[in-house]
Amino acid sequence: AKMALPKTMDLAARLLAGERAALARAITMVESTNRDIYAQSQFIMKHVAENRPARPTQRIGMSGPPGAGKSTFIEALGNYLTKTGNKVAVLTVDPSSTVSGGSILGDKTRMTELSRNSNAYIRPSPSSGLLGGVARNTNESIMLCEGEFHASYTPSMLASDTQSLLTMF
Repeated sequence: AKMALPKTMDLAARLLAGERAALARAITMVESTNRDIYAQSQFIMKHVAENRPARPTQRIGMSGPPGAGKSTFIEALGNYLTKTGNKVAVLTVDPSSTVSGGSILGDKTRMTELSRNSNAYIRPSPSSGLLGGVARNTNESIMLCEGEFHASYTPSMLASDTQSLLTMF
């Protein structure tokens, strides 16, 4: 069995200390198709699960057709929640570029106020061709966010649009 590398455990500790860059890197590792990187992400997942603060979190999923106002609603709710002392993570699942494999719509650009809020974290993730509004590793990404945030929202994507699954921690 493989062991966690020292830099992996350092990343896990930094994530639990609230470092945004560490959270972003950990989610990138969870989304990786490289087996070694993904294996290291599982050590981070275990560390976060065993050491995260014992506080209630909420998860909210949202789906709708293009132009329905998903991003507008999420931004308004996220701003309200942060003003009441909560930390919010928004995990969007966007259609994937066939060239780079990355997200192409970028819900983050439509949530300008929330994206500048120090108590909010917005992360677009590619759907990688999957339908149903949840990327392959959405649940793991949500669990990583639970190490720091009270609420996480993930917009869900329909077959033709970005889906937002809203998860609150």
